[in-house]
Amino acid sequence: MSDLNDGSGSRIHERVQAEDNVVELLRDREAPVNPPSFDELFLDQHDRLYRALYFVTGSREDAEELMQDAFVKLWERWDTIGQIDDPVAWLFRVSLNGFRMRMRRAGVAARRLAPIPTQRDPYDDIELHEDIRRMLLGLPQRQRAALVLTEIFEFSSAQAAGILGIRPATVRALASQGRAALRAT
Repeated sequence: MSDLNDGSGSRIHERVQAEDNVVELLRDREAPVNPPSFDELFLDQHDRLYRALYFVTGSREDAEELMQDAFVKLWERWDTIGQIDDPVAWLFRVSLNGFRMRMRRAGVAARRLAPIPTQRDPYDDIELHEDIRRMLLGLPQRQRAALVLTEIFEFSSAQAAGILGIRPATVRALASQGRAALRAT
C-alpha cells in the first residue's frame, strides 16, 4: 500500500485527470457551436471588411457600398448560416466578387461609349503632308495661295481677297480652278 501512495498513486490520479480532460475536450468539440448573431458578426467585422475594400477599390464610397451589399446578402441567407463554413470569408469573397463585377461592367460601358481609337502612324501623317505639299507646288502660285487661305486656314473669300489684294470673286475662281487641277492629278 505504501508503494501506491508514495508515487504511483499520484501518477494514476494524474492519468485519470488527463483522460477526463480529454473526454471534456472531445465533448466540447462535439457540442454544436452556436454561431454569433448577425449583429455580433456585423459589429465584429464591418470595420475590417471596410478597410480591406477601401484598399482594394481606392474609394470610400465604393468600399462602403460593397460592404453593405455583402452584409445584406449575408442577412438574406442568415437562416441557413450553418451551411456557410466561414461567414467572414464568405463576406470577403462576396464583396470582392462584387468589385470585380463592377469593374467588368464599367469596362464594357466605357468601350460602348468611347470606342478605342486606332493609333495613327506619325510617319503616315508626314507622308500625307509631303504629298499635299507636292500637289500644291504643282499649282500656279495664285491658285495655291487661294486654296491654302480658304481650305487650309479657312479664311472667307473676302478675308483671303484682302490678304492677296484681289477681289473675292477672283479668290473663289482661283480656288475652284486649283481644286479642279488637284482632282485631275
